[in-house]
Amino acid sequence: MNGGGRTDKGDSPAVAPSNLGAMEVVIGPEHCVAPVRGSAVTIGAYDGVHIGHRHLITVLRSMAAARDLDTVVVTFDRHPATVVRPASAPLLLTDLEQKLELLAATDVDRTVVVRFDEARANETAEDFVTEVLVHALGAKLVVVGEDFHFGHGRKGNVSLLAEMGARHGFEVVGLGLEEDREGDAVSSTMIRRLLAAGDVSGASRLLGRHHQVRGVVVHGDGRGGPELGYPTANLDVPAEVALPGEGIYACWYERADGSVHGAAASLGHRPTFHTRDGAPLLEAFLLDFDGDLYGEAARVAFVERLRDDRRFPGAAELRAQMALDVTAARAVLASAPL
Repeated sequence: MNGGGRTDKGDSPAVAPSNLGAMEVVIGPEHCVAPVRGSAVTIGAYDGVHIGHRHLITVLRSMAAARDLDTVVVTFDRHPATVVRPASAPLLLTDLEQKLELLAATDVDRTVVVRFDEARANETAEDFVTEVLVHALGAKLVVVGEDFHFGHGRKGNVSLLAEMGARHGFEVVGLGLEEDREGDAVSSTMIRRLLAAGDVSGASRLLGRHHQVRGVVVHGDGRGGPELGYPTANLDVPAEVALPGEGIYACWYERADGSVHGAAASLGHRPTFHTRDGAPLLEAFLLDFDGDLYGEAARVAFVERLRDDRRFPGAAELRAQMALDVTAARAVLASAPL
């Protein structure tokens, strides 16, 4: 399969997608109006909105209902590490658009997106609490992970929140890490490790869904259809988004019109025809589809890794293997709903 790419989107402004149901999105705490009855708040990067995040939000919603409070998630327009330590910042499990969609599915009342820049990175934990939790949101309850840190130098933690809560009238609850059904601690870091190893099934278990990436279909080198008989949609994925390790995958491919197709996808450097230069390329062959996809936005959800990406002697051998890959993808997807 042939040619996609990865792009660096740069410092784009936060824009809320339209399909968020009843959840209100506020871009910037300065635009918040604190609810009269007060807020139950959780704070964090919420990258991936995985099963641990959703457990915490379930606790938040339950406690908020008992206290008659609005539920609020405070998150950031980018991962804080991209500002604080850009050289070692993690790749994202979800871009902002997808994160907001996933948060909306948890039935919280409001998500506040905080711009994380140098000024915010240098803000003290105490100032953040006063500005965001007290003044903007009228917090009466704050629920976070017990290892939560925030503010300049990561000096803010659950203890500091509790001290300030005693002064400003909000309760603080720190929760331990959630574990999956196999007893593994759930974290965004662990999910990234699983993805890097190509273990998309393991990542799905911790995410509570298939890992999905989004991009636009671009032109490749045109070899997939004429030469191999398997035309591919070459997805240009933003460089900051985490892709699984190189290999061949069974995937679900969602078009901009909402239609969903099974796909056999290659993620790698096309070793039969090219060297390993540059970023890995994501190319999806859609099952039972014939049409023009160029320029369309698309979403690819990784279901199962089928095999390694490897070099073949020539086009004929690669074409024969691709036929086997398509058969294997059909078998996987037949029992793996989107």
